[in-house]
This record gives sequence, structure tokens and C-alpha cells, in this order.
Amino acid sequence: MYPIGLLRAVVVVAVVWVWTELGNAEDVYETKDSNIEYCKSKIVLNIGGVIDMSSRVGKEQKTAMEVAMEDYANHHRNFHKLAFNFTNNAHRNPSPMLPADFANSKALQVVIGTKLDAATLFHSIDDNSKEVPIISLASTASLETTSIPLPHFIQMGHDVTLHMHCISSIIHHFHWRKVTPIYEHNNFYTSHSQILTTLSYSLRLVNAEIDHHVAFPSISSLPNPAKSIEQELMRLKSMSNRVFLLVQSSLEFATLLFEKAKQMGMMERGFVWIITDDVATHLDSLDSSVIFNMQGVIGCKTNFVETSQTFKRFKFMFRRKFGLEYPQEENYQPSIFALRAYDVVWIIAHALKKSQGNNFSLSENILHSDHEGLSGKIRFKDRMLFDQPTFQIVNVVGKSYKELAHWSLRFGFSENLVQHEKTTTSGGSARELLGSVDWPGGLKTVPKGWVYNSTEGRRLKIGVPSIDPCPQFVNVSYDKRLNETQFTGFSIDVFESVVKHLPYDLPFDFEPFNGSYDQIVEQVNRKYFDAAVGDIQVVEHRYAFAEFSHPYVESGIAMVVKVKPDRSKETWMFMDAFTKEMWLLMGAMHLFIAFVIWFIEGENNSELKSFGAILWFSVTILFFVHREPVNANLARVVLAPWLLAILIVTQSFTASLSSMMTVSHLEPSVPDIQTLLRTNAIIGCNKKTFLVHYLVDELKFQPQNIRLFDSIHDFPRAFENKEIVAFFTISPHADVFLATYCKGYIKATFLKLGGLGFVSFSSHLLARIMLHVRLKF
Repeated sequence: MYPIGLLRAVVVVAVVWVWTELGNAEDVYETKDSNIEYCKSKIVLNIGGVIDMSSRVGKEQKTAMEVAMEDYANHHRNFHKLAFNFTNNAHRNPSPMLPADFANSKALQVVIGTKLDAATLFHSIDDNSKEVPIISLASTASLETTSIPLPHFIQMGHDVTLHMHCISSIIHHFHWRKVTPIYEHNNFYTSHSQILTTLSYSLRLVNAEIDHHVAFPSISSLPNPAKSIEQELMRLKSMSNRVFLLVQSSLEFATLLFEKAKQMGMMERGFVWIITDDVATHLDSLDSSVIFNMQGVIGCKTNFVETSQTFKRFKFMFRRKFGLEYPQEENYQPSIFALRAYDVVWIIAHALKKSQGNNFSLSENILHSDHEGLSGKIRFKDRMLFDQPTFQIVNVVGKSYKELAHWSLRFGFSENLVQHEKTTTSGGSARELLGSVDWPGGLKTVPKGWVYNSTEGRRLKIGVPSIDPCPQFVNVSYDKRLNETQFTGFSIDVFESVVKHLPYDLPFDFEPFNGSYDQIVEQVNRKYFDAAVGDIQVVEHRYAFAEFSHPYVESGIAMVVKVKPDRSKETWMFMDAFTKEMWLLMGAMHLFIAFVIWFIEGENNSELKSFGAILWFSVTILFFVHREPVNANLARVVLAPWLLAILIVTQSFTASLSSMMTVSHLEPSVPDIQTLLRTNAIIGCNKKTFLVHYLVDELKFQPQNIRLFDSIHDFPRAFENKEIVAFFTISPHADVFLATYCKGYIKATFLKLGGLGFVSFSSHLLARIMLHVRLKF
């Protein structure tokens, strides 16, 4: 028998010989893709890579594809071979396939591009190149991909509509109504018109809209990018909207944009900045100076799993290779673009392997992929990625960023990825999930997203009557301790509450005014004041000078007089239960009935013979306590109906007297205005109100019969001193007066007016702003 060691050696030599022979065989296989070369049983697939070597995205993608190619070579040493031919699109040529030696090269079987546009490619490459599978790693609109007749064009990115829906969800949850999208126009991206259309549609679904939009050409085509960005930001800063969306941008453009925004004070309180995946996915790789300029920014970045062993191995190899090739970069973290570049190489390799066993072309096998890659599930529909992504909502703060929530089109917001995957309905509101946002300028509360900008860029000057007849509505006082003027009262509270609930900031300052109400309205018309706030009555003649807000209190003209003395405590008040005629009738009838009974009973009834007895009988019969017998039938016939009548009258008297005792019958001392005019009575009125002219011109009171007072609280003394018989004021002031002086006065409102409102100049923006009073009050 041969030794076991010798047998093992023979087997090893035999295996090596067979493997070598198989490796040296020069068999040629035919497949549907005629451009694929088969040499020594190894399929050599030539792949063209169109990459912007000057951008961070291009550098990451080139490194990722090289790592993928090395991984593939290590795992398939004697199988297919992948050969890359990279071309640098540093100038971001809108058609990277234009160079003849690249676009029309028959040696290429697949082309991978960082940013390839189907529409541009269709018009720039020849018919032969249109049969080559072209894979773009960019996100675009599904309409653009499916409508272009390039059957071998594949979009290795998600529909950009999903990104717009994610942004719209954030806008909706924070209750912003207007946004300003900013984008860098590069032809290899989705066209700006398509982005605006998609964004506008998504915003309409959440009751929001685009206020303005700003389009920049490619940063590489600008002669002075910093100056161009600064000019546009200056224009945006002068506008009212404060919510800015960077919906499409290169990393270089975004870096310069936020640097200028920081310098111009547009990263302070009140501003909102939202970035999409183009920039948000690079937050891990940005240097500290860029992060400093982006404090408070909210971003939507595509989520991917970072805990798998495959990702950890790739991350290690990527960081090592990227650091060696690009040592000038501060951070070596891979982004979602690097992961997709890595995945696309493996997808091509798997499709190439499938091409040997079926009749499908290489592009068809790519579209039939069902692969779990580093960037997520990879399946295609309509030549785009089929599975919808989950976005991380992040907030730039400190030296990096923090995760706020996750979002997907199906489930909405959720607190974390585990919860998101288990959720079957939309997650919590942004107030709960996104409540801990650090906004620009260190603001902790949600910015309103809009600010009122006057033409001169100043704060609004709001006039307030300094001497108000009713301090409960407006009270202007000076605080010596604080050295400032204090404005209080119901009207002030209403205005401040409305401003607080507006969906935007309204900077203003109150200023006291010593004139009349008509004069303060005229000052608004002359633009000395931007608006006037107080218990200003909406009347017809003031409409010639200004516009009024919707009334926040109903109003009318009221007359207040003293009430007649209360007679409920008088001794003879019970006599008012019946009229004088009724008392006389009852007395006469009672005496008559008593006389008839005496006449009938006098001869036969000894107890009723005397006149005194019959008088006593007439008294006791009223209370049904008479003890004298009535013997005659005729007398009984007379007495019975009278007893019934007495019962009815007694009950009526009791009811009437009870009503008089329990119900307050307040009657005005002066019944109407005609009485005042007829008696030439003296009346009171507040100074500086429209009622002075109204009493003279409309009600025809004599001017000498009108006494003017500063406040409604001066009227009680005037009544006590008999200086006035009545006073006129608006009904809200009359209600305050009656609430303060409860007894002795009564109000009669005889004319309904337009109510109390705020004043602004005609056609002024504040007039539209004050319409929010209708919604709050």
C-alpha cells in the first residue's frame, strides 16, 4: 500500500493540472451581446465610467467602483473579468458621451455615469451607442426616464418625486405656507422645470405653495460665483419669505451658498433652510468650517443600513483607498452615492453571469435584478429603482448633526427605524417627533417662516390712543421704574394675540397718540402710522381715509340713564297690584253684596240684624272665616257666586303682588331721546369721539346741552351732582360702565354700528394681515 501522504500529493497535483488546463482553454461562447469578448473562458466586460473627478461625489464613486472591482476580482479570479475605462467630466459637460473615442467605441459594453440625463443622451449619441446599457446613478423624475426612447437607459436612483414629498411633509408639519426653492441648474440633473412642477404639486397637497424660486447656472460656469450668490441672497433677504429649500445642488455650490448666507445674517433666528439628498448625504464628510456655516439646517438623506458586516468591510476598504488617493479630503466617510456605485458594479457582474444561461441581453438581466445591496434593495421598474427609500430627517447642530426622525411615503414620520418598519399608519406629528430641532440662530421654537418687510425695512409703527374713555380697552401709562411706556387693555391684548398667531413674524412698535379717534385715522392715511390699534369704531366716514379689519367686538350707540326709584320696599306698594278702578269696583261690590245679605237675613237671622254685624260679616267673608250662619236660600244664592269671585280675585292679587316683590322692574328715568329733546335736558358724552358730531348733526341736540368728559368713570359723579340726565357712548363702553357700577343705571342701545376694529392704510399689506382677526375672534 502506498503511504497516505503520497496519495494526497498526487491528488493535489492532479487538481492543479486540471484547473490549469481549464484556465488555458480558449473556448469562445456566443451570447446575445455581441460586443462581449470571451478569452480563455474569461468574459472581459469593458465598462465606461463617466465621472466628475473634481467633485466629492465623483471621487467617492470612482473609489467605490474600484473597491467593487477589487472585491469581484478576489472572489472570481478565474471567472469574468471587469475592465474599467474612466473619463473625467470635470467641466460637467451636459453630454458626457460626446467624445467620439468614448461614445462610439464598440469596445464598451456598459456605461456608468455619475449624472447622466436621458433626454440629453438621446440627442447626442449615435444609433449604435443607443444599444449600449447606460446606467445613471442620479435620482430623476420618472416621467423623464420612461418618456425617452432609450430602451437600455437605466436609472440607478429613486424617483425625485419622493424627495419632494418628504420635503412637503416637513413643510406641512411645521405649518409653513410659502417656500423659496433654490437650485443649481446642471443639465445632467433633472430639469429645473420638472423639479418645480413636482415640488409645486407636492406642496399643493399640503396647502402650501412656492413663493419665489431662484435658479443658478452651474457653479463652474459662473465667472464670479461668490458675487452671483451674494446678489441673489440679498434679494431673497429683502423679501418676506424665510423658508428656503435647496432642492438641487452640487456640494461645491452648497458650501459656497451657506458660507455667504452665514456672512449675510441669513443663518440667524427666523430663517429656515432645508437641504435634500444631494447635500445632506455628504454631511458626514464635510469639514468643520462648512458645518459651522450650516448650523440649524434640516436635511433629508436616504437611509441605509450601516450595521451589516458587508458594509463594515466595504467602509474599511473605502476609507483606506480614498484616504490614499485623496489625502486633501478631511473626511473619508462614504455616502449613498458611493454605495450605489459599489452596488452597480456587482449588479453588472451578476447580470453578466446570468447572460450565459439565458437569452436575455445584458441590460435586460440588469433590469431583472433582485439584489440586496449596500444602498438597499435593488429592483427595477420602468427602468428606475422600484423600492421606495426611507429618509433620515437630520438637523445640523454642533460639529455634526443629529437624527430627528425617519420618513417614508407609506408610513410618514416615525421616531426611529425599528418603529418605522413596524408602523402601519402614519407616525406622530412633527410637533412630537421633530420638536427638538435646533433652528438657525439657536432658536428652540419653530420659526414662523415669514416676516413682514416694509419698503424701508423698518418695524411697523402702530398708533394707540393715549387718552381712552374706557381704560379697560386701552390704557397707556408710563413706568418710571422700567423707563418705558406701557400699553395694556383688551384691544391691545387682542392685537398682540392676533400677531402671535399669525404664520409669520410682524415686527412693530406701539406709539401713543394724543388726538381724537378721527385724527388717528387721518394719521394712518397720511402714513405717519402704519396702523392704529384701539377701541376704534368702524363708521362710514372713516372709510374715506383707511381700511378696517374685521370687527373684533360688536358695537352700537347706547344711552345710559338712571333707573326710577325701586318701590318694592314702600308701605303701600301692595296697592299697585290692582288699578284704582279695580279697587273701587271691588269695594262697591263687596258692600252691595253685604247689604243684600243683611236685607234678606235681617228679619229672621238674629246674628245679622245689626248694621255692625253685617259690616263684620263683610270683612270676615273676604278671608272665608265668617261664623254667622246664612239661613235663607235666596241669601245663599247671592253669596255663593260672590265667594267664587272673591277666591279668583284673591289668587290674582297674590300672583300680582308676588311678581312685584320678586321681579325687578327697572325702568329708565328718561324713556327715550324725544323726552330729552323736548325737555331740553343736559346730556354727557366722551371727548374725542365721533359721538359729539353725531349728537349734534344727526340727533339734533343743542351743543350747549352737551357736556364732555374724559372717561366713562366721570359719569357717576355727574349724575350725583345732577349735571346730566343721561350720557351717550358706544355699547362696549356702556357694558363696562354697567359692570363697574351695577346699581342705579340702565342702558338702551338704539343704533347698531360696524363694531370695533383695527385701522390700516388703504391697500396696505396690514389690511390683509388683520383679516386674521376673523379667524381668531
